[in-house]
Amino acid sequence: MSDTLTPDVIGRRVEVNGEHATVRFAGVVPPVAGPWLGVEWDNPERGKHDGSHEGTVYFKCRHPTGGSFVRPNKVNFGTDFLTAIKNRYVLEDGPEEDRKEQIVTLGNKPVETVGFDSLMKQQSQLSKLQEVSLRNCAVSCAGEKGGVAEACPNIRRVDLSKNLLSSWDEVIHIADQLRHLEVLNLSENKLKFPSGSALTGTFSALKVLVLNQTGITWAEVLRCAAWCPGLEELYLESNNIVISERPTDVLQTVKLLDLSSNQLIDENQLYLIAHLPRLEQLILSDIGISSIHFPDAGIGCKTSMFPSLQYLVVNDNQISQWSFFNELDKLPSLRALSCLRNPLTKEDKEANMTRQLIIASIGQLKTLNKCEILPKERRTAELDYRKAFGNEWKQAGGHQDPDKNRLSEEFLRAHPRYQFLCLKYGAPEDWELKTQQPFMLKNQLLTLKIKYPDQLDQKVLEKQLPGSMTIQKVKGWLSRLLKVPVSDLLLSYESPKEPGIEIKLENDLQSLRFYSVENEDCLLVRW
Repeated sequence: MSDTLTPDVIGRRVEVNGEHATVRFAGVVPPVAGPWLGVEWDNPERGKHDGSHEGTVYFKCRHPTGGSFVRPNKVNFGTDFLTAIKNRYVLEDGPEEDRKEQIVTLGNKPVETVGFDSLMKQQSQLSKLQEVSLRNCAVSCAGEKGGVAEACPNIRRVDLSKNLLSSWDEVIHIADQLRHLEVLNLSENKLKFPSGSALTGTFSALKVLVLNQTGITWAEVLRCAAWCPGLEELYLESNNIVISERPTDVLQTVKLLDLSSNQLIDENQLYLIAHLPRLEQLILSDIGISSIHFPDAGIGCKTSMFPSLQYLVVNDNQISQWSFFNELDKLPSLRALSCLRNPLTKEDKEANMTRQLIIASIGQLKTLNKCEILPKERRTAELDYRKAFGNEWKQAGGHQDPDKNRLSEEFLRAHPRYQFLCLKYGAPEDWELKTQQPFMLKNQLLTLKIKYPDQLDQKVLEKQLPGSMTIQKVKGWLSRLLKVPVSDLLLSYESPKEPGIEIKLENDLQSLRFYSVENEDCLLVRW
């Protein structure tokens, strides 16, 4: 840019040596002659001061070292949308093609042209574009009115993240020309809201809107949502959002909402979005949440909140109490949960036991941490849970005869599914509880018979193996015992409770307990 300044530069987004900033001041800064721009950097470590110089405040910054003065000719104010598309997507022709001559007729008069083929080729390339990625391309405006609609009318997906867009007005000028626009990513742009509010139809086809790290507020989110009547996915990561009001006439079509890394959100704020009718996926990673409650639902009942929620992500939070998962069992539609890197689910030697306890706590769950919960795994988890807390159940008033159950309120709150598990599998018998070792079931030894159906000369062996032992380790032990390569071994087992039914142990990474292998079962070995 030249050294000539215009009043409209205030608030503009700029790039200086690869760093983004917002212009806060334009003018003279005595005693140095000539025009200056005062900028507030996105990265405050890049600056030198707070907008003051020699005692005079020229502009204000949110951070004491967020500001700098720069010469206008050092600043890049960006380019327009259509020029950025041409720079990235139009294939340049060689010089010989540029010199090709062609005769075309304008009216009744033949005209000799140079480079006509090249122009037609460029137009064809642009008109076919449906997906455009212009991340970090210094886009600052729409450009000539109608130019985008004429050159590339078929665009459906646009990535405009980390550009120099400074207002929603410019975004609207672009979107107005893309009537088929379905996906728009505006992350890492700092956008002022438009002066007018009537924007009906501007984003009528939009289904996905990404506004990560834009500094948008919840009130502005609701205002945006009013422009997008068919919005299905909304991404709002890292915006310091506080959910301040309940959406009433907006966000009613949203199926996915990402509120990750908004550390100011708490449990009470989540109640304000709990009645979005179509919300199926909610991402709450890294918001600092430690608890959740659904006060409208009692023990063993389902909540009216989040009626359509199927997938919940709460990774990287502060979850340290099992009551969190007990509450999730109240969600009527929950089928998938991701809860990695929480104090209660940290990756350590107890990770498998933790997984089993979560599965037993949430009855309708089908997927945990992106791993499918197979029926055998659920059965094992629920049986182990039933055994693990059997003594506690008995001490709290539990009885094998349901009519004699007098369970304490405290036990029911801590284990709301326990009564259901007793109905499903039967109440734990006294003999089961005598050998009980809470929280160490995965190390329990199983007494198994080892048979070799195809090797009649081999004697039946009785062996104790840990229930947590993987099929791979069992094969390794058998390989050393039988002098047979691991790759040749095929394992299955039979239960005396179900004679004649043979279950294959096909997954080497799973444990014996995963396959519901129990005491006195028979391990069948073939090679």
